[in-house]
Amino acid sequence: MTDLAAVKAALRTQAVETPSWAYANSGTRFKVFAQPGVPRDPREKVADAAKVHEFTGIAPTVALHIPWDTVDDYAALAKYAEERGVRLGAINSNTFQDDDYRLGSVCHPDAAVRRKAVRHLLDCVDIMDATGSRDLKLWFADGTNYPGQDDIRSRQERLSEALAEVYERLGDGQRMLLEYKFFEPAFYATDVPDWGTAYAHCLKLGPKAQVVVDTGHHAPGTNIEFIVATLLREGRLGGFDFNSRFYADDDLMVGAADPFQLFRIMYEVVRGGGLDAGVAFMLDQCHNIEAKIPAIIRSVMNVQEATAKALLVDAEALAAAQGAGDVLGANAVVMDAFSTDVRPLLGEVRGEMGLEADPCGAYARSGWQERIVLERVGGVQAGWGA
Repeated sequence: MTDLAAVKAALRTQAVETPSWAYANSGTRFKVFAQPGVPRDPREKVADAAKVHEFTGIAPTVALHIPWDTVDDYAALAKYAEERGVRLGAINSNTFQDDDYRLGSVCHPDAAVRRKAVRHLLDCVDIMDATGSRDLKLWFADGTNYPGQDDIRSRQERLSEALAEVYERLGDGQRMLLEYKFFEPAFYATDVPDWGTAYAHCLKLGPKAQVVVDTGHHAPGTNIEFIVATLLREGRLGGFDFNSRFYADDDLMVGAADPFQLFRIMYEVVRGGGLDAGVAFMLDQCHNIEAKIPAIIRSVMNVQEATAKALLVDAEALAAAQGAGDVLGANAVVMDAFSTDVRPLLGEVRGEMGLEADPCGAYARSGWQERIVLERVGGVQAGWGA
C-alpha cells in the first residue's frame, strides 16, 4: 500500500528550477516571434520567475545564462531575487555564439580560442561565488561536420584538459554539471554526444562532476529512464533539463509529446532516491508560439503530475510481481499508477501549502500578464543572444 502522507510530503518539498531564457523571446532558425510584456533585463526575468513560484509553490530558483544575463552586480541581483521569494540557481555557460567558436570552443584546434572559452567558464565560477549558486552547467556545441575535419581523439584530450582546469576552480559545495547532445550543431561527430562520454569525463574529474540529462537530447527510441537509473545507481546524476520532443531537440513543454515517458523517468528518480539526492530538476524550453509564463507554469505542473504518479506506484506489489515473474501483473501495477488522476491530490497539496488548486487559473486572474504588457514598453526585449 502507498503511504499517502509520505506522497504528499514529497510533493510539498519538490523543487523545479525555471530558466531565465524561457521568459525571453525565442524561436526557430526561421523566425523569433516577439511577445508583449517579455522581460528586457535579468531583473524582469527574475520577477516573472517569482510569479511562477508564487502560484506553483515549487519553483524556488531561476537559472541564469551568461552572457545573456550579464549584470554589473551579481550579488545585488541575488538579493533582488531573494526579496521576491526566489533564489538564483545554476549558472549556464555559453561557448557557442561567438564567431571564434565556429570550429569549436574548448575542443577548438587553436589554443587561443580554447583559452578564451576556458576563461569564460572560469568567469562563470566567479559569478557562482557572487550569487551563491551551487551548479555550473556546461553544454558544448563542439564537434565536426566532416570526416577528417579534425582529430577525434585530440578533441577529447582538449576537452579533458579544459574540464580539469575548471574543475579545480570549483569551491566547496559547488558542482560541475556536464550535458550531452547526440547531434546539432555538429553533425558528423559531436564531442560530448552521449551519457557515456559525459560520464567518463565526470568519473575522471571527481565527485563534483556530474551528468545532466536533457530529455530532448536523445535519438528516437532511446530508453532515457535506463540512463537515469544507471546514473543514479552510480551517484552521477547531477540534474535534468526537462523538455519534450517529437523529432529532435524540439524544446517543447515537458510532458507534451510523451507524458508516459516523463512518468517512467520520474519513477526511476523515485526508485533511485533522486528526490533526496541533490538532483537538479530544471526546465529548458523555448516557448515560441505560446505565452511564456503560463507555459512555464504548465510545465512545472506536468513535472508535478508525473512525480505524483511515480510516487503512487505500489512498490511492494510491484516487487512481488517482479519476483514471481508475473509480467502482466507487474506491468499492471505501473499502469495503474500512470492512469491515476492525480489532479485532485495535487489540489489538496497546494491547498495545504496555502496555494490555489489551479495555478494556471490563479495566474490568469492575478493581472500580472496585463501589468507587464503595460509596463514593459520601450527598451529591447530579451531573447537569444541578449
